Amino acid sequence: MEVLVSSAIGVLTAAGIYMILRLRTFPVVIGMSLLSYGVNVFLFATGRLVVNQPPILREGVTSYTDPIPQALVLTAIVISFGMTAVVVMLALGAFIEAGDDRIDLDESEGDQ
Repeated sequence: MEVLVSSAIGVLTAAGIYMILRLRTFPVVIGMSLLSYGVNVFLFATGRLVVNQPPILREGVTSYTDPIPQALVLTAIVISFGMTAVVVMLALGAFIEAGDDRIDLDESEGDQ
């Protein structure tokens, strides 16, 4: 199970970085989302991967799941959703203004 989770984290991170390096705004937004999903899975996995354990200690329970990574992931999901909405609106505004979603890195055109 650990190999599967670590592979998923690696694939999400690699795909996110690849998409962020594209020269269009929509793949950049998708890449940021994939990268945040990879970070969320990593944070969730830091709380030890256990199955069928309660998140708090009760009488008669000897082991439990750490609730802190779960709370961090829930907070990160909310923040990443809000930031994705902001970035989509910025990209949409840039698309409407320029008529294209291409990220232009040519500095010679800006000087004219």
